[in-house]
Amino acid sequence: MKSAISAALLSAITVSAAPGLVLDVTAPPSAVDVDGLTVKAVLKNTGTESLKLLNDPRTVLSKAPTDTFSITSDANTQTPKFTGIKLKYVPATAAAKARDADFTVLAPGQSIEIDHALAGFAANNVFNYVDASGELKTIEASSNSNRFKLAGKLVAPSTNPKTRARSISKRVVSYAGCSSSQQSLVSAAATASNTYVANVNTYLNGISSGTTRYTTWFGAYTAARLSTVRSHYTSIGTDATSTTYDCTTCQNTSGIDYDSTYAYVYSDEPGTIYLCGVFWDAPVTGTDSRAGTIVHENSHFEVNGGTSDWVYGQSSAKSLATSNPTRAIDNADNHEYL
Repeated sequence: MKSAISAALLSAITVSAAPGLVLDVTAPPSAVDVDGLTVKAVLKNTGTESLKLLNDPRTVLSKAPTDTFSITSDANTQTPKFTGIKLKYVPATAAAKARDADFTVLAPGQSIEIDHALAGFAANNVFNYVDASGELKTIEASSNSNRFKLAGKLVAPSTNPKTRARSISKRVVSYAGCSSSQQSLVSAAATASNTYVANVNTYLNGISSGTTRYTTWFGAYTAARLSTVRSHYTSIGTDATSTTYDCTTCQNTSGIDYDSTYAYVYSDEPGTIYLCGVFWDAPVTGTDSRAGTIVHENSHFEVNGGTSDWVYGQSSAKSLATSNPTRAIDNADNHEYL
């Protein structure tokens, strides 16, 4: 698709309260299309103490090809299609592991410069950090915009090096690069995931108002929002046992931190879930489990509703339901935790 639009890129994110953090994002005055669009992000600690920031995949600190920026047209009618990955990540789990590779530490006055090639876009104005006592906290930033002109394609090629034609017809569960023990773990999780989805479908089909369970995860009740949520779970159905589970690609994918990631998918390529390090450490069922991860990832596929990762973790998911039900019904973790 050809277009000439004037776009707004979220940038210059600033936090005035201590600790202080400034993110300045600059783009070229113009770009031919999204394939060649690169922006520069400079993140600076303006506070008086060191900041130990998590390399959250929703922020510029992550090298993963995830949703990090937002691009909109003046008329707000056209936006580039995101073609990167959607993944499951839990800040509290990453913080608890206390691996140096999971953090970026900025001393007072120190800054870091990051170049980003943009293949996909979505706004996030929250940074996670661990304070001196080891407590996980967040900094919510304000933002303004940087303007540039984009002429040409609004859709970048898929960032999946293994992109190929895929059928969305139902298949039996299959594995790629998985040991026999890994296959057993995945099989149990897939079966549990199907059971979870079936139980949720029964529950959702039996309500017609805002029950406590529903409003906890999806916010204020409306018939339209309930219908949307129902459609997501109905579409997921028994997909967990009609999926290829890849146990090795995550270890070799550029930008993905294997040890802090549960799993990821390409949302426009249904039928394959890429499993990462934290998946194997998780319990079969329960909060942030292997079965829950499969629900999370299946909800990301466009054929199942194409959910996003607006927030990660139970606490943030509950807060999102209260503050923004529209985003809650589009958030993968809210679907996983229901």
